[in-house]
Amino acid sequence: MVAGTRRRKEDHVKTILRLSVNGKPREDAVADNTLLLDYLRDALGLTGTKQGCDGGECGACTVLVDGQPRLACSTLAHSVAGCAVETIEGLSHEGKLSQLQRAFHEHLGSQCGFCTPGMIMAAEALLRNKPTPDRGEIRAALAGNLCRCTGYVKIVDSVAAAACGEPAA
Repeated sequence: MVAGTRRRKEDHVKTILRLSVNGKPREDAVADNTLLLDYLRDALGLTGTKQGCDGGECGACTVLVDGQPRLACSTLAHSVAGCAVETIEGLSHEGKLSQLQRAFHEHLGSQCGFCTPGMIMAAEALLRNKPTPDRGEIRAALAGNLCRCTGYVKIVDSVAAAACGEPAA
C-alpha cells in the first residue's frame, strides 16, 4: 500500500467463516477485519446485540462464545471460527421467552431496554455455571455491563428470580 492512502472496507480480503450461531451452522465469506458485532447485526440481521460504546466498556454487545460472555464490539469475527455463538435471539424457543428473559420482564429488569440483551447474556452465562448465585455473585457477573437508567436493583432482582426458578406471574 502506498504511504498516505487508505484501504477501503471493500478492499479487505474475505475468507470463509464457519461457526454456529444460535445452534445453526453458518458458513459466510467475511472480511478479515469484520467485528463479530457487525457480522451478527449486518450479515445475519441479529440486531438484539447492541452497538453501544464501541470500546468494550458498556457490555451492550455481550454474546456467548462457547458459553462464555464475550464483547462482540472488540472481537474479530474470524477469531470465533469453529465456535458456538449465542445471541439474545437464541435464548427464546418456539416464540417463548426463556425463564431469564421472562424474569427481566416480570421484575422490571429493564427500563429503556438498550442494555438488556447484554445483561441477559452475561446473566445467562452466570446461571449456566452457577445455577443458584447469591446477589454478590450476580453483581460481580454483571459488573462489565452498564445501565444508564436504573440503580441495578431490579436487574439483580430479575436474575435472582430466574435463579430461584420463580414461576411466571
